[in-house]
Amino acid sequence: MKKIAFLVLAVMMGLGVRADEEFVIMKSPDGRLESWVYLGAYGPRYNLKYDGVEIMKYTQPRLNTDKHGKAGEGGWGVRKESHRKVDETIESPFYRQATMRNQYNELTMRLRNGLTMEMRVYNEGVAYRWKTDKACRVITEKVEYEFMEDWETTAPYVIHFDSTNHERQYNSSFENHYKRMPISELDTRRLCFLPLLVHGPKGVKVCITESGLLNYPGLYLHGTGEKGVLTGEHAPLPDRVEQGGYGNLQEVVKERKDYIAEMAKGECTPWRIMMVAENSAEMAMNNMSYLLAEPNRVKDQSWIRPGKSAWEWWNSWHLEGVGFEAGINTQTYRAYIDFASKYGLDYVIMDEGWSVRNEADLMKVVPEIDLPEIVKYGKEKGVGIILWAGHYAFDRDMERVCQHYSEMGIKGFKIDFMDRDDQLAVDFYRRAAEMCAKYRLVVDFHGAFKPAGFTRTYPNVLNFEGVFGLEQMRWAKLEWDQMKYDTEIPFIRQAAGPMDYTPGAMLNGTQNTFRPNSLEPMSQGTRCHQLALYVVLDMPLAMLCDSPSNYEKEPEFTKMLAEIPTTWDETRVLAGEVGEYIVTARRKGKVWYIGGITNWEARTVEFDLSFIGRPWARSATMYLDSPNSKRWASDYHTMGFQPYELTKGSADMAPGGGFLMKVEVE
Repeated sequence: MKKIAFLVLAVMMGLGVRADEEFVIMKSPDGRLESWVYLGAYGPRYNLKYDGVEIMKYTQPRLNTDKHGKAGEGGWGVRKESHRKVDETIESPFYRQATMRNQYNELTMRLRNGLTMEMRVYNEGVAYRWKTDKACRVITEKVEYEFMEDWETTAPYVIHFDSTNHERQYNSSFENHYKRMPISELDTRRLCFLPLLVHGPKGVKVCITESGLLNYPGLYLHGTGEKGVLTGEHAPLPDRVEQGGYGNLQEVVKERKDYIAEMAKGECTPWRIMMVAENSAEMAMNNMSYLLAEPNRVKDQSWIRPGKSAWEWWNSWHLEGVGFEAGINTQTYRAYIDFASKYGLDYVIMDEGWSVRNEADLMKVVPEIDLPEIVKYGKEKGVGIILWAGHYAFDRDMERVCQHYSEMGIKGFKIDFMDRDDQLAVDFYRRAAEMCAKYRLVVDFHGAFKPAGFTRTYPNVLNFEGVFGLEQMRWAKLEWDQMKYDTEIPFIRQAAGPMDYTPGAMLNGTQNTFRPNSLEPMSQGTRCHQLALYVVLDMPLAMLCDSPSNYEKEPEFTKMLAEIPTTWDETRVLAGEVGEYIVTARRKGKVWYIGGITNWEARTVEFDLSFIGRPWARSATMYLDSPNSKRWASDYHTMGFQPYELTKGSADMAPGGGFLMKVEVE
């Protein structure tokens, strides 16, 4: 880090800044990433360079509160600065690797008005946040990114857009396909939710997201019409909410305040993150969202159990040859438990329908369900039960619900339909996670924003939705391209943390044969594409979405699908390109799983396996698209190998295809 009087540089570089300002040069530990931070009278400004190439122009973040002075007024200058270097290893249980290196250089700037701005530069990107010295109301937070050129962005618009009602955009399930276009061509009226990717020069990728989102509204970005400029927006704090929405299970905002957040003394905003990577594969391995999260707040983690779950909603509770009418009843759930037990699955999720509809009362169970009997039977079979719950129903009587069902033996909740990320909604996630941890319950958030580091702070929260997952194929439009989306999310959405995509379809369609069907749903792409998703995607709690009857028709395939771990000792992305394909390798103990998927383009991928090294592989098996998968997407074949020393691998993938390779080492 280097601090220089700015007078001479201001003249040499022709910058429109005050000559009495100073700046600090912040560099990443490896020296490739560089940010010049100006310590001016009107607040800090910073830029960004990567390998000497300018990525972002100077931008001036600002936190506008009712207690710290307005823009243009005095007090925004830096009163004191301090520096710190950190290089440590942190534990990262229930995630893509067992430990992570947390290495960065930090600059802390204490402003004269009492605010503090903290900035960290990693090898993988740069991040900053604000800290308050007193309780205050945040009127607005200025977040802006001005890139050197009008590069393309791959961005997801919020799905609800009404040009006459901006409020509708704040009601979002954070699920949509991506649009790729120059930044200046983004619709200036439409909000984009995070993460968002910018395609920089020479293959460089920049992913914008946030972390440490615990008691503050989530960040949206939108274009301004200017070349290369993105600007931020937050939902104002709700002033009045009412019960309503889907199934009367949601909180509906009726009025909002004229500010976005209330902050206590010493509280921090989320980290504003710009991940930077040399290429797509490197971006898919970025851990900044996890590293910047608040540390674990659940002291005893011994009871937290990641794993796989049988799931009935996607396949409409479908069972064949059982001698009773399958549906929301005790017999059906006993059958799902039998299936889960047979294949070593950890859970069965009881989705919407087990509690009385439209009453938002989780203490009322439908008469067709004997819940204590189901829990008891699951315990006998070694299978835990997770219950679905609507947001309002869970929030209205949270502790009573958690205590009651924990005592019954329920293992967790899948909480759904928050569909907002204003400060009031975000605070619900924290309260729900803490209450569930108190009663040793795991959590899967649906109808949810991106994780934003939450799974590090509350490791009992095993997964988040916030992804346009396989459930969408039940009602998909034929023009939707899920194969392209599948090859985008490992580089974009997954940068924010794990996602409950819910793969595992046994009925699979090509571009010509796929059809949406809510009673007998199918996936786009091949069977091996579905299998590989269990390796490509981070899913500490992973669903088997299809019917036990469909899985039982192919027990060897089901056995392979069920045995893939959901947490890992080590993860490597071997190759990939956003929107085209990806190959990911993950290790659990002495077994490596290598999974790859492609878009609708057939391709042969080659990948380096020398990292496995000696000793020689004891066995290797591959699940591959067959020569006929391009016509019958459910077709696949397997290949076994004699022990040999692996150095390279290759796989042919059909359109919408994939592969899985399992390697056991001595």
